[in-house]
Amino acid sequence: MPHPIVLIYVLVIMMVILTWIIPSGEFQRVETKVGGSSRLVTVPGTFHKVAQQPAGLEALLLAPIRGFQDGMLIIVFLFIIGGAFNVINESGAINLAIQRMAAAFSLHPKLNRFIIPALMLVFSLAGAVFGMCEETIPFILIFIPLAMSLGYDSIVGVAIPFLGAAAGFAAAFFNPFTVGVAQGLSNLPLYSGLTYRLIVWVIGTAITIIFVMIYAAKIKKDPKKSPVYDLDRERAQVAPAGAADLSEWNWRHKAVLAVFAAGIIILVLGILIKHWYIEEIAGLFLAMGLVAGFVAGQGPSLVARNFVAGARDFVGVAFVIACGRAILIVAQDGKILDTLLFYASNFISMFPRIVAAQMMFLTQSVINFFVHSGTAQAALTMPIMAPLSDLVHITRQTTVFAYQLCEFVNPILPTSAVTMGVLGLARIPWDKWARWFLPLMLILMALSLLLLIPPVLMNWGPF
Repeated sequence: MPHPIVLIYVLVIMMVILTWIIPSGEFQRVETKVGGSSRLVTVPGTFHKVAQQPAGLEALLLAPIRGFQDGMLIIVFLFIIGGAFNVINESGAINLAIQRMAAAFSLHPKLNRFIIPALMLVFSLAGAVFGMCEETIPFILIFIPLAMSLGYDSIVGVAIPFLGAAAGFAAAFFNPFTVGVAQGLSNLPLYSGLTYRLIVWVIGTAITIIFVMIYAAKIKKDPKKSPVYDLDRERAQVAPAGAADLSEWNWRHKAVLAVFAAGIIILVLGILIKHWYIEEIAGLFLAMGLVAGFVAGQGPSLVARNFVAGARDFVGVAFVIACGRAILIVAQDGKILDTLLFYASNFISMFPRIVAAQMMFLTQSVINFFVHSGTAQAALTMPIMAPLSDLVHITRQTTVFAYQLCEFVNPILPTSAVTMGVLGLARIPWDKWARWFLPLMLILMALSLLLLIPPVLMNWGPF
């Protein structure tokens, strides 16, 4: 497989070509309060063609640079997370704690089978209740060594926090960034339809957990079946500089772990109470890295070197994110995104009720390739899809449900900053992850199509 940057840049080229083929058009937009902030929301019935605005050759060079500007916040976030965790990791405290934890589990082998479902359930609840998404990135460097110490591989370490939260995010019942915003734009009572969403959350989370557990059991039985077996062997051979003697459990190790634990507690409280987002979380981890380096006795210069070394690992990921953003930038500049939405909505209106609901889900999944923010996608699509649902005799609650289920495809998208950030932190190539995740994604997509049938048949209302 080509490098992810090559793959995504090919998509940028293809998008430039499409701006010459697809007619340009746009909807009018009005500023509306969405999810506590003002956003430009699509106005239904206002689509009109505009003069063709094909992208020139300069877009191939300028769009990725603008992608850096557009994605700067998440890129800086990843640099700081990578730097801070490398400072903490070089102290040896986390490796030592994980070894001690693995030794404790080995004394109670029956507890091992509950680790994956229990932890994934916690992350799924976080995704379903407060929309945990980018916040899973810092946990990757904790769960990979934990999973490997228990006999699994780095894919299991990624799947526990990332897919746990992703399952909850897609099958959410309280997620303010998807359910809350979409229902508000569709004139539905906030968080209505709770019962069916709870049922779907249980089903979606259970299937994701079972898939990961079956894979984990296979890897524990034969580690060579892991698609990242060679990568994990290399990973295991690289020990942190400060972990030469992991048998010594000294006060510095305890102090670093105390700083780390305090930081995680503050992170959870900040998200739940203060509604922190990327800037505040990045600031917290910067403070954690500095304090942990100080208590570990690294000294200012060593802390700086360790921080830079950790951040350096994300240079490649930064370029991937910038090119992913470039795809959306080219589509927006060429004014073809609204055209695609307009013709897709007209196409959906041709189908019977059940198929129309399923086509809404597939359409949202395609748009999700370009627009990853749940709030932004709702602002773009729900003002069009909600009135369309009235015309095809589907309830607006069902339309909101079709929109939120498209989040099941997010973990495979190379254009997703979160997905590529997670894989970059885990040092797992996108092609290996995509081949592993594809069967689960197809299962979840088939499940989504089936779960859209009952709401149509029972005319799922707002309550």
